[in-house]
Parts: sequence; C-alpha cells; structure tokens
Amino acid sequence: KVDGVLLDLGVSSRQLDASERGFSFSQQAPLDMRMDRSMTLSAYDIVNSFAQNELEKIIRFYGEEKMASRIARAISKKRQESPIATTTQLAAIVASCMPAGTRWRKIHPATRTFQAIRIAVNHELDNIKPAMHAAVDVLKTGGRLCMISFHSLEDRIVKNEIRSLEGRCVCPPDSPFCVCQRDAKLKNLTKKAIMPSEEEIASNPRARSAKLRVAGRL
Repeated sequence: KVDGVLLDLGVSSRQLDASERGFSFSQQAPLDMRMDRSMTLSAYDIVNSFAQNELEKIIRFYGEEKMASRIARAISKKRQESPIATTTQLAAIVASCMPAGTRWRKIHPATRTFQAIRIAVNHELDNIKPAMHAAVDVLKTGGRLCMISFHSLEDRIVKNEIRSLEGRCVCPPDSPFCVCQRDAKLKNLTKKAIMPSEEEIASNPRARSAKLRVAGRL
C-alpha cells in the first residue's frame, strides 16, 4: 500500500514537442497523434476517412467546439480534393472556419479541434475511471489521491467519480457484508478545484488550464 497517488492526465510535453508525433499545429508534421505507435488508428485516418457527421460529433463532444459543424464540413470538402496529410494543413482549414475577429486570440483557433481528434485517437477519457479505481485499491487508509486534469471533460469525469466513490453503503444494518457496492472509499478534500497561480502560469504556460482535485482514502 502507498501513502499517495498523483494522476497527471495531461499529454506528455515531450510528445507534444516532438514534431514528428503530429500533436502540435505549430510545426508542419504528419497527422498522427498516437501516444502508442502500435495503435492502428491515427489522426490521419479520422480526418480523411470518418464520415462528416462523425467528425462533427468528435469535434463537438471532445473539443467542445461551437464551430464543429462548419469545421467538419470544411474538412470533408477539402479532403475530396486531396488527403489532409499534415498538422499545418488541418490547422489552416480550422482557422478558415472561424469568424475573423476570433482567429488570432491567445489560444490558436485549432486548439479545440486538435484536442478532440487526439482524445478520439487515444481513447483518453476511457482510461480515467479505471486509473482512479486502481489508485484507490493501492492507497492506505488516510492516503491521498491527487488528480490533475487539463480540460473540462476530464475534470467532469474526475469530479463525478469522486462523488461516486464517496457513496455510502445502503445495505441493511444486519447484513454481514456489503452487497450494494456503494461502500465509501474516498472523501473529497477539495470542494473547488485548485487552479494554478498567475506566477505558475507565467513560468509554465501549459499549466494555464490545469485543475487539481484531492480525495482522501477511507
């Protein structure tokens, strides 16, 4: 058993900075986005072969992108001319779909779309609950489970799963053991997520969207 577990749900900076991995729109690279290169599905496959309505769903749900319909339509139209093969090609298509006044804000207009496709390629959200349960199983009583998420989809899953793991047993008092599987395993220690300070963001801009939640093992 261990005293604490830290789950950092963010993408590896080394992978983000490796242009050949195709995660970033700041450098031209093949559309890939696979964290595990033994996986068969890549960003190229999603962008060039998924139906327009499926693309829209991915961009809207995983990217929480309001312009998802317009972006999916533009991708579908462009790939009919020739395959969309690079990160910069995709970023330019997405940027062209944005209202002129929003294209050059601090956050690049393709950020949400790239996030959505990366999540779809790597099935990122599917791994959060199993990771939390595995962490709970190895924690000592009184141990701490700390989770850092980087977008609202991750944070929502973390918050809801903590709430679920706080569930109290509803078995009859005379029951010799718990059968409802609602025995409390965690206590939420952060009513609101802890956010990075301005100083931290200044020294590490990638921390700007980070949220930390902490729970104690019962």
